[in-house]
Amino acid sequence: MVAQPQIRPGKVLLEICLDSLESAVAAEKGGADRVELCAGLPEGGTTPSAGMIAAVRKKIKIGLQVMIRPRGGDFCYSADEFSIMQRDILIAKQLGATGVVFGILNTDGSIDKARMQQLVDLARPLKVTCHRAFDMTSDFEHALNDLAEIKIDRVLTSGGKRSAVDAMPTLKQLTNQARARISVMACGELSIANVKAVISYTNVREVHAGLGNAVISPMKFRNQKVAMGSLLESEYQHMVVTESSVRELRAAIDSAELPF
Repeated sequence: MVAQPQIRPGKVLLEICLDSLESAVAAEKGGADRVELCAGLPEGGTTPSAGMIAAVRKKIKIGLQVMIRPRGGDFCYSADEFSIMQRDILIAKQLGATGVVFGILNTDGSIDKARMQQLVDLARPLKVTCHRAFDMTSDFEHALNDLAEIKIDRVLTSGGKRSAVDAMPTLKQLTNQARARISVMACGELSIANVKAVISYTNVREVHAGLGNAVISPMKFRNQKVAMGSLLESEYQHMVVTESSVRELRAAIDSAELPF
């Protein structure tokens, strides 16, 4: 098993969300501390293939968090879907992931503590993040306490808003509530223009960003009569994280004024 990367105390950790080997290598070169590896990013992220996990683990040394989400849509899963999540966690462990990312909700919008606890126990000793299923819960305060009770390591949240900037008071409240029990990792349209303000105001010590840039397909022949997906022109471009974009965000984070 790959050792957990050592993070300098007091440093604000940067996690980059991505879906390709090229992006993972760029994220490491740009100064990211960790990557969250997904498939299906237009759906909010689903579980990547075993081949992709193995390839990324071979190429990078920084932390590798693997998304465990069997489909897009809501976070209320059937028994069969839960079994798939269990198998995917075991595969991620076998392939050298340093952490896994998942979330399960009850129909009333509360954390499904019983099944989340089973996945946490199965995942150990890997680190565990509850993803933005948290943002879809009915009561943030109660949900954060539930996650802390089952020993989740961190929660990824935009404070229930599309942009972290619009949710800074909520993120600050969650960070204060979490204290040393669980880490709050901020996300939601973070950029070099706003990340310092978010960090300074909310006191978060981990941030998560996408930073994908569109790369145009080299295909010269393009069949405009048929589409392979629901996104317009998706066959003729894909998103890639660049080393420069990560490096710029890393520099902005490191220049933030930390209250403690």
